[in-house]
Amino acid sequence: MTTYLATAFLARFADEGVGIALALLAVERTPGHSPALGAYVLTAWLAPHALAAPLAGALAEQAGVRRLFHGCALAVFGAAIALLGLTLGRASLLLTLAVAVVGGSVGPVVTGGLSSLLALLLPAGQARTRAFALDATTYNAAAVTAPAAVSATTAAVSASLATALLAASAGGAALLSTGLRQPTDRHPPVAPGPSPNSNASLWLRAVTIGFHALWRVPQLRAITLATCVAFLGVGALPVIGVLLAQQRGEPGAGGLLMTAFAVGGLAGSLGTARWRRAPAPARLALLSLLMTASALAGAALAPQLAATVALFALAGLGDGPLLAATLRLRADHAPDGARAQVFTLGAGLKLTSAALGTALVGTLAHLPAGALTLLVAALHLAAGVLLWALGPGPWAPGALAEAAGPSAPPGR
Repeated sequence: MTTYLATAFLARFADEGVGIALALLAVERTPGHSPALGAYVLTAWLAPHALAAPLAGALAEQAGVRRLFHGCALAVFGAAIALLGLTLGRASLLLTLAVAVVGGSVGPVVTGGLSSLLALLLPAGQARTRAFALDATTYNAAAVTAPAAVSATTAAVSASLATALLAASAGGAALLSTGLRQPTDRHPPVAPGPSPNSNASLWLRAVTIGFHALWRVPQLRAITLATCVAFLGVGALPVIGVLLAQQRGEPGAGGLLMTAFAVGGLAGSLGTARWRRAPAPARLALLSLLMTASALAGAALAPQLAATVALFALAGLGDGPLLAATLRLRADHAPDGARAQVFTLGAGLKLTSAALGTALVGTLAHLPAGALTLLVAALHLAAGVLLWALGPGPWAPGALAEAAGPSAPPGR
C-alpha cells in the first residue's frame, strides 16, 4: 500500500502542477509575457481526457501485467511534460499541441486508472474504504503542494526547472509502479463479452463496456451523474474564488480561498481513512455533497474574508470524503472485466464536467460573486438529490450492511 500511495502521489503531483506550469512557461517565454499560449496548450492537454478514458481502461483490462502497463503510461506522461517544457514557446505550436494531446490522453491512467488497482488488491469492506480514503488524500495533497511548488520554483529559478520537476515526479511514479503487486500479474484478465468474429468488434466491445456499466448498474449511474453535476461547480470555483475575494475587498486572496478548499479536502480524506465506522459509501457521498453545499452557501453570504476562507475550508472538508466514497462505489459495483474502464471513464467525465463549469462561469462572470457561489452550492445540492433519487438509494436498509463489507462479488 505504501508503494501504491507513493506512486499515486508522485503521478498526481505532476498532473496537478501542469496547468500552472504551462501558464508560467508562456509568461516566461512569450514577448508580451502573456499566459494565453499556455491556456491553448492546456486546452489541448485536457481535451482528450474523456475521449481517451474508455480506450485507456480497455487497454488496462487487456494488459497481461498491469503494473507494467501503468509504468509505461506514466513514463509517457512524464516524457510529454518534459517535451512541453522544451518546446512551448520555442518550437512549432503544432508540435507543442501534439505533445499536449499525447500527454493528456494518458491522463485517465494517472487518475482513475491508478485507483482501479486498489480494487484488485483489497476485498470489499472497511479495509477497502480506508484504502480509497488514503488514495483520495493523494489527490488532495497533490492539489495543495503542486501549485505551490511550481510557483516557488519558478520564482526562485525558472518555469523551465519547475516543469522539469513535474516531469521527474512522473518519472519517479513510473519507476515505483514496477514495484506494485497485484493478482493480475499472474492472471491476466480475459476480454469481456462473447467472442466476436473480428478484432474490430472485440475492441469495440472492450471500449464500450465501461459506458454500459456506468449506465446499467444503478449505483454507478447514480454516483457518476451526481459527481458530474457537482463538478460543474467545482470547475467554476477557481474563477469564483478570485471574484469572491475581490468582492470582499482582497483582490489577491482568490488563491487563498482555493488553498483553504484543498486543505479542507485533504483533512476530509485523512479523516475518512481514520473513521473506523464510516457510513456506507452512498450515504457518505450524500452527506459530503450536502455539507459542501451548505458551507458554500454560507461562504456566499459571509460578510468578511476570514469567514469566507473558513467556510471554503469547511466546504473542502465535505468534498474530501466524496472522492473516497466515489472510488469505493466504483470498486464495489463495477462488473468483472470493466473495472478499469469504469474508473478511467468516471474520472474523464468528471474532468470534462469541470471544464464545462469553467467555461460556464466565464460567460456568467458579470454576475455578483455571491450569486455564482450560491449557484455552485445549488449544483452540489442538486447532485445530492440525484444521488438520492437514482439507484437503490443511500438510506436503503442494505446500505449499512454494505459498509461492513458484503461478500457478494463486484457488480451485484
